[in-house]
Amino acid sequence: MKRRPAHLLPFLPLKTLRYLGKTVLLLAGVLLLAGVSTPCTAQEFFKPSTTYNSGRVAGTIIVESAIGTIVTVGLNYLWYKKFPHSKFHYFNDNAEWLNVDKVGHATTAYNIAAIQSDVLHWGGVRAGTSALIGTATGLAFMSMIEIMDGHSTKWGFSPGDMMANIAGCVLYEGQYLLWHQQRISLKFSYHETLFPQYYPAELGSNFWQRIIKDYNGQSYWLSFNIASFLPASTHFPQWLNLTAGYGAEGMVGAVENPKEVDGKPVPEFRRYRQFYFSFDTDLYRIDGLSPLATTLLKVNRTIKTPAPALEWNEVDGFHFHPFYY
Repeated sequence: MKRRPAHLLPFLPLKTLRYLGKTVLLLAGVLLLAGVSTPCTAQEFFKPSTTYNSGRVAGTIIVESAIGTIVTVGLNYLWYKKFPHSKFHYFNDNAEWLNVDKVGHATTAYNIAAIQSDVLHWGGVRAGTSALIGTATGLAFMSMIEIMDGHSTKWGFSPGDMMANIAGCVLYEGQYLLWHQQRISLKFSYHETLFPQYYPAELGSNFWQRIIKDYNGQSYWLSFNIASFLPASTHFPQWLNLTAGYGAEGMVGAVENPKEVDGKPVPEFRRYRQFYFSFDTDLYRIDGLSPLATTLLKVNRTIKTPAPALEWNEVDGFHFHPFYY
């Protein structure tokens, strides 16, 4: 049974992406207007409110409700509607893609929780409440996709995916409860590989599809912020991280590689796991940044910074990459 990449939205036609992009921009404008009750600069706008700001929170709820509706309807109409529905059922896909997809689920859930918590904190919601709502939002969104899978004959509810979703959310909420901050984050990186050319329908026929579908090029990272674990008196750079990564290669099919696709032979590839050790950054932690710069640089909380990396894999041991992403 072929699985779609449930940890990310399925690839949509360009026309649809443009429409969704315009819709999101419009909704973002609504959020901006809702958050500004008096004229202010961009820096003031992006600065988190020190008290509860009903305009910002209301704008956030409106925008997120609209986006959630668009995503749910869009998934059903553009993806699930193409296949017959069924009674709720389970599907065990733990043997697929050498579990790269599972790490992707955890990473996505973690980052949804982090973003939601940040938006609520920007609206003046108390840290503990915003963290809890962020965690619940991440789990709810990922659970929605799994439930929709469970009612489609093409797929099924994956307990493995759900456990990964929960793990990502627990990592976020657990750190807040333990440290009242995020010392460890889950990040993503991608590089192109040779494998999609042999099965483009499964691994993607263009760059944007391959980012989502080609698990060979995806790497996921546990990024540890060093300064967060040290006394402040050490004055260690707050933006510098150490990170451990996971990936895999040699995968043309989900569980095993096909010998041919559309009548064309596929070379024999060995499927193997990869483990990485590298440096990373949390650029938004740099001292003295403006609220706008901090907000923009938080993309670095989701995407790993390219850097030298040491790889160990199951085939030929250690490799050093001067520049890996």
